[in-house]
Amino acid sequence: MTTNADETPKRPRRRAPAGAAVLREDVTEAIRAAVFEELAAVGYARMSIEGIARRAGVGKTAVYRRWRSKLHLVLDVVSALAVLGLPVPDTGSLEGDLRLLYGITSRALRHPVASQIIPDLQAEAARSPEIAEALQKAVRDGQDSVASKIVAAAEQRGEVRSGVDTDLALDLISGPLYWRSVVIRSPKLPKNHLDDLARATAAALAAL
Repeated sequence: MTTNADETPKRPRRRAPAGAAVLREDVTEAIRAAVFEELAAVGYARMSIEGIARRAGVGKTAVYRRWRSKLHLVLDVVSALAVLGLPVPDTGSLEGDLRLLYGITSRALRHPVASQIIPDLQAEAARSPEIAEALQKAVRDGQDSVASKIVAAAEQRGEVRSGVDTDLALDLISGPLYWRSVVIRSPKLPKNHLDDLARATAAALAAL
């Protein structure tokens, strides 16, 4: 006859984590994609968690498990743009690198979704410091990372002077295209505009 003391103690069975503890990545990505679509369709002010959930094909609970409010959801999605980055051009010349960068950036800014979302978020940024900070990070970090590498490569090739003012150089590179595409929202760029802009910017950087 055995006693309880002789029995090998059984390990407690590991419980599967509750549903709230497991966040499926495909659902998260579907919600993020729905945010962009909803922003483009109705704007930030009219956007709702209900609308996002409906567009993503999930329940509101799935959204609230990940973000506690509409503001935090949008901040997360906008901030995520910063880490996506842009490809760093490597054409062998400053003007060539600028032309390639302008082509990529112009197409991105003129995408139907982006062209509706960015102005709306800019308007909201005037009322919300949190959105303003996230939007600035998303736009500036991505551009600065690429532009600073373009300037560094040009410096190595001797196309700009050593020790060039990096902040001023970045303003010269990014400012004109954003002015036309985002601020005044020109419906169509003039013929050869990007070629002319790349040539003029390269000359301006060389003159710093």
